[in-house]
Parts: sequence; C-alpha cells; structure tokens
Amino acid sequence: ANTAAGLRRIAPYAEAQGVTLNLELLNSKVDHPGYQCDHTAWGLAVLAQAPSPRVKLLYDIYHMQIMEGDLIRNLTTYVGQIGHIHTAGNPGRQDLDEQQEINYAAVCRALAAAGYADFVGHEFRPKGETLPALRQAYDVCRGV
Repeated sequence: ANTAAGLRRIAPYAEAQGVTLNLELLNSKVDHPGYQCDHTAWGLAVLAQAPSPRVKLLYDIYHMQIMEGDLIRNLTTYVGQIGHIHTAGNPGRQDLDEQQEINYAAVCRALAAAGYADFVGHEFRPKGETLPALRQAYDVCRGV
C-alpha cells in the first residue's frame, strides 16, 4: 500500500517531466531476503494501484528466473508494463555464457517479437575482463 501510495503521489511529476519510474523486481530467495517486490504479480498489483503510463516494472531476468521462471511468457504477456530490463547469468549473477541456464537469445527474440523497444541493461559481475563480457552479452541479446 505504501509503495503504491508513493508512486501515485510522484507519478504526475514523472508524467510532466517525461520520466518513467521503474519498480524493480528482485529475488528474495538468494540475494534480497524479505524484499516484497519479488514476483511479477506483486509488481503488477502495485502498478494497478498507481495507474500511469510513466510507472512501470523493471523486469530483472536473473531475479525472476530464480523466483518464478516462465520468463518468455511473463515478459511477452506484460511487455506493455515493462519499462526496463536487466540481465545476468544464473546461477552466480555473472556472464551471459554457456555456463548459465537462461537462454537469452530466445528471451530477447521473444521480447523483440512482442514489440519491446525500451532499454536492456546488463547488470552482472564479469568473470574476467569487463568489456569482452559486455560484448558477449550484447551479442547474445542481439542474436549474433
């Protein structure tokens, strides 16, 4: 209730300034014990209480894989309520490589097909050098 009330209060300012407020979905199982916004349904319920085109979800793929899986279905079903996306490999929150379980190429193809045109941010801890890891993540998500 407090989250929705706060977003309702500042949404008109965000609308006037052309800024989007993103409520981030995180996992409470591994990284953020006790975090409330740990399922897509919880985030969507908050958005329903703070209706504004400038209040959206920040869908963190790493976190939602841990909490609920079903990534492609959730991302494509709720694409209009997502304002930003984060990536990271699971397990370990590291590179988007063959050692993690998320098929980012398929996820990103589905997002593009669903019309997602906002930002995807790579938020992971590289195992080695940062720039090659970011290039690899970019290439995976672009389908290269």
